[in-house]
Amino acid sequence: MVETLSIAVIGAPGVGKTSVIRQFIYNDFSEVYTPTRTRYVYRPSVILNGNMYELKILDVPPISSFPSSSSQEWLDLRCRGVRNANAYILVYDICCVESFEYVKMIRQQIVEHRECSSNEVPILVVGNKRDLQRQRFMPRRAVSVLVKKTWKCGYVECSAKFNWHVVLLFKELLGIAVARGMRQNHTSIRLQGALQRNRCAIM
Repeated sequence: MVETLSIAVIGAPGVGKTSVIRQFIYNDFSEVYTPTRTRYVYRPSVILNGNMYELKILDVPPISSFPSSSSQEWLDLRCRGVRNANAYILVYDICCVESFEYVKMIRQQIVEHRECSSNEVPILVVGNKRDLQRQRFMPRRAVSVLVKKTWKCGYVECSAKFNWHVVLLFKELLGIAVARGMRQNHTSIRLQGALQRNRCAIM
């Protein structure tokens, strides 16, 4: 039986979250910025450690806050499915401190408003636009330490434009999500493989 993992990708306007998703799935990048106005769902399949997973990737338009209840989620079409996602990718622009503050706010709200479970939901913070390294607002190490040590989240930097570390960030997130799911199910299977990019297909 193929397992489905739901991943919500959230970020402030213009950070490149849609570009990250499209680069991962289609190996495609557009120089033209088109704001995300409605929720869009991508459904690729990936191979991890010889096992196939169906991904349900939610490209979430900018939201003012993480939905605090199921009723709030269903009242706002942009938020459908966000509260129950198996994992989160929070994208910010390494050159824009405001986009980082947005991610900080959303992460805190996820922690506060998600219904309690035995395992914390996997959250990966992603700093996009690494190709603009010289314009960054904070050294990479400082951000990494804050995110990993204080927020207890994963951290990866990437460049959607040049497809740098895009596959890595999805591999990182899936590894965490699958491992936590396995612990929850009390199985003894160990992760030792890698996401095979050339076997990623649109279903």
